[in-house]
Amino acid sequence: MPLHRHVPGVRSRRRAALSRRHRNRRAGVAGCARPDTRGRGRSPAGRSRETDVGEIAQGLERALRTRPVPPDTETRLRFLLAAHQGSTRQVAAVLEVSQRTVQRWVTKKPGARRSPGPAQIQVIEEAVLARWQPRIRARRQARAEAEGFVFHSRARFGFAATAGSSEDPRVRRITQYLSGEVARELFAARDTGAGEQQQLVILARALGHAYFRDGGRRAYGVHIAFTDIEFADFSIR
Repeated sequence: MPLHRHVPGVRSRRRAALSRRHRNRRAGVAGCARPDTRGRGRSPAGRSRETDVGEIAQGLERALRTRPVPPDTETRLRFLLAAHQGSTRQVAAVLEVSQRTVQRWVTKKPGARRSPGPAQIQVIEEAVLARWQPRIRARRQARAEAEGFVFHSRARFGFAATAGSSEDPRVRRITQYLSGEVARELFAARDTGAGEQQQLVILARALGHAYFRDGGRRAYGVHIAFTDIEFADFSIR
């Protein structure tokens, strides 16, 4: 029997996979950068889940807060207890663990205390994020959607089809006001779970329109390259 046997469909599936990878590599030229997926997945113990999401999502979250989220699990547990009037039973229900488990996490008795595991640390963080400054977050989001925001970034940005000109893609520091309509699109993409890629498409289109196209008065139809994002911050007035 030969060592390599042709299996119907394998070659075509391989060609399709190569084609998809080729399209993904070209995504930045179409105005949507490849998201940085390094370090994605389940967070190790003690590591914030926010380090595992894209720069755009992190920037939006920072813009909605006036105070940083507690950085460690012990402080987060104290916050959850305070939010539920000190009831370990209610906190246990939120985290979907037993009341005894929560009691072991927060007890001060020597030798009786236990630490949450990696999966439980992530659940605790998500519970805190969902309850952190809800009214302030809602007010700041409403303000951004009504009045717009200023976007700050450092990224590779420019017209994809103007190599050699001053507007070709290169690393630039960007400070640009964007409208409330753009804010509404970004938050809608976040809320529907569209992810970083869709948010990059929204920002690339808006930045190209405002930064290079002079509000649509020139360079209509030219693709915008927006890739290699180093940071993304949003200033809400």
